Amino acid sequence: MRFDLVTLFPELIAAHLAHGITRRAYEGPVQVKTWSPRDFTDDAYRRVDDRPYGGGAGMVMLAQPLLRTLDAITVDRGPGPQAVVHFTPTGRCIDQALVHELAKGPGAVLLCGRYEGIDQRLLDARATLELSLGDFVLSGGELPALVLLDAIARLQPGVLAEPSHQSDSFSDGLLEGPHYSRPERLVLDGTEHAVPEVLLSGHHGEIARWRREQSLALTARRRPGLIEAARAAGRLSPADERFLARLPSP
Repeated sequence: MRFDLVTLFPELIAAHLAHGITRRAYEGPVQVKTWSPRDFTDDAYRRVDDRPYGGGAGMVMLAQPLLRTLDAITVDRGPGPQAVVHFTPTGRCIDQALVHELAKGPGAVLLCGRYEGIDQRLLDARATLELSLGDFVLSGGELPALVLLDAIARLQPGVLAEPSHQSDSFSDGLLEGPHYSRPERLVLDGTEHAVPEVLLSGHHGEIARWRREQSLALTARRRPGLIEAARAAGRLSPADERFLARLPSP
């Protein structure tokens, strides 16, 4: 799979690709290439932005350098359809279901805007998917692009220990429960805190049940809407429902 990132700051992307466990993906199945619109300008100043028509604050990224960049990517990638993802607060919020879908595909072109945004005519002509991290505004599309890349990369075979991502939050529609490691007893601010006994029991069935119940309880407390969605999708067992019925009302 291949991702082409259109960005004014390719060095931000390069720094991410060189670190962390997901580096295994970028050295293997996930190919990443960066493209700067400044390389596709036709003036001595390599200008990629200008004032907006109608007035107002900020600058707008020009359509022509971006169009030339996208055309060069098309030639470089070869024939076949390509998704062009634009990151914007007005887009679909990225979730784990979307990440799983994209992780099985051929990749995409990730269009990272800056300033006040991109000339709408370019977006209307070329963008096929608009995505958002949430209801807030960032300075550019590079951080959402890196978040999406990281989420996709960790799902690739051989990047994580095989069961790891299967128990992540949202993988089964619920939040993941708590984790503990050594020492068994830890003193924090004068109070001793012990690891739950069930995790020390060696009883794999009881440990699995406890983890499932912790996940259900946490999700019910913090994201009750996810419980309803899991119920509607048929992902809750009779044992899950019995446990949820015993929880105190919020």
